[in-house]
Amino acid sequence: MGAGIAHAFLIRGADVLVVERDEAAAAAARERVESSTAKSLERGVLDGNLDEILQRFTVSVDQADFADRDLAVEAVPEDWELKVSSLKAVEAHLDPEAVLASNTSSLSVTGLSAELTRPERFLGLHFFNPVPASTLIEVVIGAQTAPELVEVARGWTTGLGKTPVVVNDAPGFASSRLGVAIALEAMRMVEEGVASAEDIDNAMVLGYKHPTGPLRTTDIVGLDVRLGIAEYLASTLGDRFDPPQILRDKVARGELGRKSGRGFFDWS
Repeated sequence: MGAGIAHAFLIRGADVLVVERDEAAAAAARERVESSTAKSLERGVLDGNLDEILQRFTVSVDQADFADRDLAVEAVPEDWELKVSSLKAVEAHLDPEAVLASNTSSLSVTGLSAELTRPERFLGLHFFNPVPASTLIEVVIGAQTAPELVEVARGWTTGLGKTPVVVNDAPGFASSRLGVAIALEAMRMVEEGVASAEDIDNAMVLGYKHPTGPLRTTDIVGLDVRLGIAEYLASTLGDRFDPPQILRDKVARGELGRKSGRGFFDWS
């Protein structure tokens, strides 16, 4: 997600900095962003010279480099303690007027902001995977987010060629709450033998015009990620979000979706 977000800003003319946890992760991030940018040029999505574009792209392992940024977007995994520690560390280096955002897909923006020194300069910017192809950004407003940041975030979103959906902070926001509800029911249908994963997905793609079915989307997102979100939603919204056993079993077996080669579909 971090590389996708960096790519989205880079191809729209921004000066982009990616800060990673170590040199190996930094090298991997550089390769991903450079490769995706080159592919955008090859497909004609982007005009210009690759070397000149990449002059606006920097990778670092030092969070102090965030000092001159107007916006910093956190994109670490959906783990509360990791989110909080990362956000605090970045905020310590930002200019007081800079905006700090989280790419969280379900965790409370208001709760995260309570851990920060400047909660009024914090909001959620929930990007969707794959970031370059997605046309949506969910702008999540926390209880202490400064009102003027809503229009600022709308401007950033439209500047990226995407459409903003503004929601007030609530468990799962709008997109994850609806998306996970559909995906969990699709999993239960597989578990109960109602239909195959392929046929369930085809019903949603052909019948409801979803670009990708809920089970293939789950494979792309990661079954472990879906499980974590479902468990969080179940703890905040009730047992209608309890993860089905088929999801727990697949995660326990390491069937995490596309990244592991198998989930509800075979990606090998």
